Amino acid sequence: MSRLRQLLLISVILTACGPNPTAVITSVPPTAAGVLAPVTTPDPALPASAAIATQSARVAAALALPVPILTLEDGLNADQQAAQRLAIADPRFQRDLFDVTTGSPLRSEVFGVYPWRESDLTDATATCLNGPARCYRVEMYNYAYNASTFATVDVAGGAVLAVQYLAATQPDIPASLVALATDIAIHAPEVTAALGVKPEAAQAMMANTKTALSRSRCERSQHLCVAPTFLAGTRGLWAIVDLTDYRLVGVRWTDMGQASASQPVTEKSLQDEVITANYCDRTQNLTQAGWSLDYMLTSSDGLRISSVTFDGKPVLNDAKVVDWHVAYSATEGFGYSDAVGCPVFSQAAVVAARPPAIAPILADGVEVGVSLRQDFWSPSWPAPCNYYYEQRFDFYTDGRFRMMAISHGRGCGNDGMYRPVLRIAWAGEQGRFSEWTGTAWQPWDLEAYILKDNESPATDEGFMFRLETENGGYYVEPGLGQFGDGGRGDTPYVFLTRAKDNGDEGGTDLPTIGPCCNTDYQQGPEKYIEPQPESLAGGAPLVLWYVPQIKNDDTPGEEYCWAQSAVVDGVFRVNEYPCVAGPMFVPIGAGQ
Repeated sequence: MSRLRQLLLISVILTACGPNPTAVITSVPPTAAGVLAPVTTPDPALPASAAIATQSARVAAALALPVPILTLEDGLNADQQAAQRLAIADPRFQRDLFDVTTGSPLRSEVFGVYPWRESDLTDATATCLNGPARCYRVEMYNYAYNASTFATVDVAGGAVLAVQYLAATQPDIPASLVALATDIAIHAPEVTAALGVKPEAAQAMMANTKTALSRSRCERSQHLCVAPTFLAGTRGLWAIVDLTDYRLVGVRWTDMGQASASQPVTEKSLQDEVITANYCDRTQNLTQAGWSLDYMLTSSDGLRISSVTFDGKPVLNDAKVVDWHVAYSATEGFGYSDAVGCPVFSQAAVVAARPPAIAPILADGVEVGVSLRQDFWSPSWPAPCNYYYEQRFDFYTDGRFRMMAISHGRGCGNDGMYRPVLRIAWAGEQGRFSEWTGTAWQPWDLEAYILKDNESPATDEGFMFRLETENGGYYVEPGLGQFGDGGRGDTPYVFLTRAKDNGDEGGTDLPTIGPCCNTDYQQGPEKYIEPQPESLAGGAPLVLWYVPQIKNDDTPGEEYCWAQSAVVDGVFRVNEYPCVAGPMFVPIGAGQ
């Protein structure tokens, strides 16, 4: 799939000459999955910041020029300099230097000026075969559009003979970017930790000649990346560096040899390896703020939490997001039933793109809880028909918790309705469920469903349901736009079913259980109720299903469930307008 910003990972391989023996690091690295570096703004205190600042200043100066192209400055003779000047002045070479919508300059850089090769022969360049023509090939990369422009220039004749524009391609990088990537790598703490010693630039297997760089596609960040590699014994440490954001993506050990070279490490493969090994193949534990729970990524039911307790008392057996149903009203019956989950060996259409994130919840600078978040996105997001979903659990020190499903857009249209299917299985065998009627709590004695909106009866605290368990239970407060997160109200379908010991009715990993585009209660959970609802009288193990309905909007100033690219520092960045849905659960005793 393609989009405005594509990613190339230029992977270092061993050439036939082999490395300089002095470049080998003697530490013995452990075998393990790769390590991802945190996504942070470069720290100005880090030693690599000087090189980053120099490159950033050069880019900024180029973007301010009438023809915003960062030129190649080092290592050019007089003919090569002349070829570069002629190419830059040619209108054909100036294609896509500005965003067509805003007129903002886009980041473009000349990567190389090389003697013309007969392999480049076309009718337009035939004069280059004979004197007095002196021909050069000028190669430029557009970071924003992930495109290359190649010009054949006859310096003797003072003419640009041909210009070729290739989308989704990248020229070989210049020595200055090789040095910058190496500088970032050798100063990265993840590289030092992996090697057991801080490496030197000379130890990086990062040849200055383009023939030592092997192209591969890195689908995820869609930035320009390179991989300085450090030898340690018979293995190599790949340090993947993002040259668009000037940061380390992560590190990965490989055994050297032909097999390793034929399967280059990319950002996507590194992230997939880390996520699969640590979060799909095993369960992790979170114990903070009085809460304890296990969590792991499923094949198609998103991030699943289980064995949830607060202050040692069981609260939930498990909770997860089973489906995302997306319907488009302008084309009735059109849409998607998206599963979210692990990046490999998975049924998910939208996969985990980075590991789960754990962060404190702060109120007026005081820590009041802990948040567990997982992102899932399509490779080409935010291009049309690509999706970015977020799943989040917020746990508070006072016993409250909230489960959220969040869409960051953009999807396949501006008339989309998102209906995520949340499944919450409660701990205990004697659960009782009641609905607030406006004057009293009315028990549900049968499996059932109901539609709620902002006008539905609620207590003064906003509670619409009460779920009692052996350990006390919770009030249920649907999202009405009251949580300060930009939500506009969930208008949810709420289903209550009886849990099954054998894992039926959603206890195990589910495929998509409902159609994309039903506008009524038929979202999937109803199949566990119809045609004959089971009795809940006297108490039962309960599963609460919560299906909010979220309409997207691309109206300027009112964006919701939407994403839009904008030019920042010459490349496309994403403005996100997320929509947040999900209920808050408040311990009985904390409310009325």
